[in-house]
Amino acid sequence: MKLRFPPLLRMLKRRAPTTLYARSLLIIVLPIALMQIIVTWLFFDAYWRQVNAHMTEGLAGEVAWVMQGYEADPTAAGLKRLSDRAEQSLDLSIIFQPNGQLPTKRHRALFGIDRAMRRALSDRIDAPFWFDTTRYPGYVDIRVKVSHGVLRIIAPRDRAFATQASSFILYLFVRNQVRAIERLAAAADAFGRGAEIAFKPYGAKEVRQAAQAFLAMKNRIQRYVEQRTALLASVSHDLRTPLTRLKLELALAEPGARVEAMKADLAEMEHMIDEYLAFARGEGGEALERAPIAPLLSEVAEGAARAGAEVRVDADQDLAASIRPNAMKRALANLIMNAAEHGEHVAVAARRTPAGGVEILIDDDGPGIAPERFEEAFAPFARLDAARNQNEKGVGLGLAIARDVARGHGGEVTLDRSPLGGLRAVLRLPG
Repeated sequence: MKLRFPPLLRMLKRRAPTTLYARSLLIIVLPIALMQIIVTWLFFDAYWRQVNAHMTEGLAGEVAWVMQGYEADPTAAGLKRLSDRAEQSLDLSIIFQPNGQLPTKRHRALFGIDRAMRRALSDRIDAPFWFDTTRYPGYVDIRVKVSHGVLRIIAPRDRAFATQASSFILYLFVRNQVRAIERLAAAADAFGRGAEIAFKPYGAKEVRQAAQAFLAMKNRIQRYVEQRTALLASVSHDLRTPLTRLKLELALAEPGARVEAMKADLAEMEHMIDEYLAFARGEGGEALERAPIAPLLSEVAEGAARAGAEVRVDADQDLAASIRPNAMKRALANLIMNAAEHGEHVAVAARRTPAGGVEILIDDDGPGIAPERFEEAFAPFARLDAARNQNEKGVGLGLAIARDVARGHGGEVTLDRSPLGGLRAVLRLPG
């Protein structure tokens, strides 16, 4: 005998997962999700009912006060005074309908809010009454039978019901959707600073699509950087082999001015290869860590002092930031050595910014750079010989590497005029 299932069950059966794993997961997850929904609904329903009960009781008490005031003085003048007081103090509009009758029909509101109103009015008023909570979107229409007619009272709806409860639930829903966008923005920011991210797309369909596009872009960028680094490393390795042979040949050659000049050329070529590789490698896979800034500045300043410049460092020993120490050391070395090569006096200062970040200032007394050429100085291979002395070993990558490292930390490097008369380089890092 073949079993027949109702249409609803047949539809559910067709849409149910087909694999054992998915069905097992559904058996575990579905009851938990239903329980969460039921508990949430019961909580808000109980809370809303309690709030509405208190509010309707307050409004019923005001209606009873209006009735007592009218019964005490049913004249036109008394009704005028009562109406003015009710409108000024309670925001109630009162209309007297001579020989009026209570309506016999009304629309019923959803969610049982009429029950709370009927219960409150029955407890406070002995006379026949009628009310409608749906006729006017922002008001409640209450009518009470009095001597010689009907007393009609129009009250704001938010005086009787918690109209913002649905808005609160809507806020929770919207907040949950916005959280997915916030996490996507945080992941993009972390990736821009070179930090490792563990991000899984979730939320609305459009948000998931944006997140998947971001992850695809992230993977493409990482593959490009890895390929560029591998290519430059391979080129560097291939060039070092003939350079090593040439150095060996020169070491065995007869000393002389021409041999020394060739050795200097080889040393410059090695330095150029190192700078190319450093620019391509960027920050590598070094992890962020909280490290003090002052020891790093002192270590780099010692190297600049050995180059012949007078370097002064002013930094708080407690000043720290989240950095990649080796990458940051290279950036600072490029900035400080650049200042030392073009000036006789170099001043290095580090301070905490009002926003909680770190700002490092490198000043020199060299010839400086024209303000309109500040940005040009950051271009790879830029040589501003008209403004700065020729850097015998440099290839114009020092400032480009420094800015690349700073931006990889979420910071920036900018140039300005120095109080010493030369150039000021400003490296800013987030807190």
